[in-house]
Amino acid sequence: MKKFAISAAAATALTLTMANVAFAQTQATQAPMMLAAGEVTEAKEDVSDTWITTKVKSDLITEKGIPGTDIKVETNKGVVSLSSTVAVTDAQKSTAVAITKKIKGVKAVSADGLKAE
Repeated sequence: MKKFAISAAAATALTLTMANVAFAQTQATQAPMMLAAGEVTEAKEDVSDTWITTKVKSDLITEKGIPGTDIKVETNKGVVSLSSTVAVTDAQKSTAVAITKKIKGVKAVSADGLKAE
């Protein structure tokens, strides 16, 4: 019985020692993980701009009466810039701006790059 108690105590001590080593290694790697979390936040902002651009572009393409395929959409920190190489009417320009402003995450719209007829 004493051998079993000694073996159990030794096993417990060994387990606790290994757990402390594992815990120490986990703490050592948390600082880089925090850095990575900051990088993920930056990536979310970029994805947000990408999502806005994609959403605006798809909404403009599906809108009847607007040359959506000819309108270039760029987004930087929620500010959307619309431009085109083909002329659009004032009504088309107003519609494109209105559609863009309705998109979630859009902070401002610049349509200076849309050529008016």
